[in-house]
Amino acid sequence: MDRSWMKANRLSVEFEQGVIEFLRFAEINLPSPESNAKKNLSTPESNDEKNLPPKSNVHFRCPCVLCANKKEIHKDQIFSHLICNGICQNYTKWIWHGEEVTKRNVSQSENVSLDMDDRLEDMKRDIGEDSFKRAHVHDTLCSDKDTPLYPGCTNFTRLSAVLKLFNMKAKNGWTDKSFSELLELLTQMLPEGNVIPNRCYEAKKVLCPMGLEYERIHACPNDCILYRKEFVNSDHCPKCMVSRYKKKDGDSSDDVVTKKGSPAKVVWYLPIIPRFKRLFANANDAKNLR
Repeated sequence: MDRSWMKANRLSVEFEQGVIEFLRFAEINLPSPESNAKKNLSTPESNDEKNLPPKSNVHFRCPCVLCANKKEIHKDQIFSHLICNGICQNYTKWIWHGEEVTKRNVSQSENVSLDMDDRLEDMKRDIGEDSFKRAHVHDTLCSDKDTPLYPGCTNFTRLSAVLKLFNMKAKNGWTDKSFSELLELLTQMLPEGNVIPNRCYEAKKVLCPMGLEYERIHACPNDCILYRKEFVNSDHCPKCMVSRYKKKDGDSSDDVVTKKGSPAKVVWYLPIIPRFKRLFANANDAKNLR
């Protein structure tokens, strides 16, 4: 069934007719006992009836922007919701309304491997070859993609396992501390020789080998100034007179803080131009950003 109407203006005839056809599709593929009984006694529809939403008493999930397939309501209400709110643009496979998902004749491990290959090629094209050549990033990613999670494992590689775990972390709002504890437990539970990272920091290094450029700028602990431009060589804040550096055990007072030690406070600054380059590197992301 044509889905171009989903992106049409909600006030247009095209969108309204698309909604009507969608409701007919759902009613045919998700029949209820009442609709089945009505179909057995139904007569051929007239041309006027074909231009109206189905009238039988059927409930199914509403795919409007607000409901997002989470609530089951009467299809007449769904018609109103879709006209008023619009349909979820990413709902292109109508799995909640009777459309069957096509199955590929590949195993789970083959599917993961193919997906990883495609992702790596997309990353190379979007980010650029130069980013991969630095620090052997591409070789590291390929190695993690091809390394089994443990000897004899065929379902997961080091890269795919970390990726799935991070998806769960983001979905459920786990803290870095709880995630590290989970990784430590998995390290003990998995067979000997497993290569799963045992800390959240190590797992992030697997997924984030291509970090953006950044600058570390020293700052006043009381947020008075940044030590840049005219203050780049200053050792104390000109406003509150607090030292730029942390006090060490050997320092007798705040006035005699060891210079050139660890800064008391640091701001991590991401330059805007590299950020824009990364955001607009992928054609699909650039379209969404615009």
